[in-house]
Amino acid sequence: MKLVVQRVNRARVLVENEEVAAIGCGFLILCGVGRDDTPADREYLARKVMNLRVFDDAHGKMNLAPRDVNAEFLVVSQFTLFGDCARGNRPSYLDAAPPEEGEAGYESFVALLRDAGFGVGTGRFGAYMRVELENDGPVTLLLESQGRASP
Repeated sequence: MKLVVQRVNRARVLVENEEVAAIGCGFLILCGVGRDDTPADREYLARKVMNLRVFDDAHGKMNLAPRDVNAEFLVVSQFTLFGDCARGNRPSYLDAAPPEEGEAGYESFVALLRDAGFGVGTGRFGAYMRVELENDGPVTLLLESQGRASP
């Protein structure tokens, strides 16, 4: 599983010019599910996202976690995170999960965040979406479940 996590002041996602979700302060999370991802991968990244200390404390130091600032999450499916551009100019998506598995993994990841008590908005899986955001910092992090250190 791969995530692009952006700290935002606000973000929203539109499908066919209709706003389907919007958040204030928090994370816009682009979420790619891989062919070989497991529930352990989703749990690892959900824990990681919920505990990232990248929000400013009273001294302007990135020291606070999402729960400390009542952050919200906007999670948008993004199979293109698995685009392999190593050969040629057209990305290969062989490492991305097939649509049914990708949707199940995406929904499972979202459920983990919601079950932890966070407000979570989502895009619409498989739809053509327009994402608008006001990046805060900017702070943008790339997270992957493969190759992670043992807990």
